Amino acid sequence: MKKHKSLKTTDYIANTINRFPKGYVFTYEDFSIEVKKKEAVIKALNRMVEAGKISKLSKGKYYKAEKTPFGEVQPDQEQVVKDLLEDDGKLIGYLTGYSIYNKLGLTSQVSNTIQIGRNQTRPKLKRERYTISFIKQKNTITRQNIPLLQILDSIKYIKKIPDSSIKGSLERLLKIVGKLPGNDKKELVRLSLKYPPSTRALLGAMLGEVKEESITNPLKVSLNPITKYKVPGASKVLSNTNTWNIL
Repeated sequence: MKKHKSLKTTDYIANTINRFPKGYVFTYEDFSIEVKKKEAVIKALNRMVEAGKISKLSKGKYYKAEKTPFGEVQPDQEQVVKDLLEDDGKLIGYLTGYSIYNKLGLTSQVSNTIQIGRNQTRPKLKRERYTISFIKQKNTITRQNIPLLQILDSIKYIKKIPDSSIKGSLERLLKIVGKLPGNDKKELVRLSLKYPPSTRALLGAMLGEVKEESITNPLKVSLNPITKYKVPGASKVLSNTNTWNIL
């Protein structure tokens, strides 16, 4: 604290921002000055926005924009919503849906909708050009299981993946699931038990296709034997759709 005394608030803020990486989203809480100076910090930050030195993401949220010949680069989606993914260092959410279809190779589109999986959902909100929406996740979220939850969410919403056919998405997901270590495949089965029956049936068929029938029994017994699941195009990729009542 003492070393800041000789610096004017604006200089201290500018020096601190200089140390932030490009695209880092920050609030007044990132500055270690006493609470009574909170208003001064916010005023200084808003002046810097007006001067074009930093950019404003939403109320109270700012970032240091990366400038390119093609214009300003937006912050990484994870930066935009990091306060909705962690609370006091505790993991409460993860990027999913539209936010990861591109990363998983399921679509070439990059969406302006950021989807977050959380145990406790909340209404949609807007930040800059992004719409942020929430998907309910019934499993406990851990850093280790996020990649598996992202796969299961992609299977669950396979009909809604933009700019992709069910056949194309299934082919890509089969490759992803097939490459998982054995323990991850078993964990995928365990986590899927809190997903809808259609997700479990599709996962069962996919695991059978990659020669992992031996671990699919929990899925089989969890499904109603007379229920049918409509997944148009699935039979073009999966040879065992009849076994899993997939039409």
